[in-house]
Amino acid sequence: MKNNFAPLFFAGITMAFTAYCQTPGFSRTPLQTQDLSVPNKVVVQARAEFDPGVAAGRHTHPGEEMGYILEGQLELKIDGQPPRIVKTGEVFFVPAGLVHDGINNSTGKTKVLATYVVEKGKPVASPAP
Repeated sequence: MKNNFAPLFFAGITMAFTAYCQTPGFSRTPLQTQDLSVPNKVVVQARAEFDPGVAAGRHTHPGEEMGYILEGQLELKIDGQPPRIVKTGEVFFVPAGLVHDGINNSTGKTKVLATYVVEKGKPVASPAP
């Protein structure tokens, strides 16, 4: 049986990403959203791109974020942890609900493949103070 809800849910995720990603020089493009076998959880994959010197902005996720640096590097700042540099080919993990930010502190564009395991129906990212 075909799930007619999936395209609407994906469109909702896309709008939520677009509404949150208003920082010039930063974009997050959803690639896929899939229901998981765990009740009330979905996985979302997205491609994020940062121009040189640009930050995503402090934010949280209602679930875990796993990232892989496709190109460039990020300074990853997670509240309560020392900042660290994540370079091309390296991965990172952000636990659910922690305030964090990624800043492209290099001279070239940074591209990230991000995977989020989040609660169904919640926005994937929310701004933090």
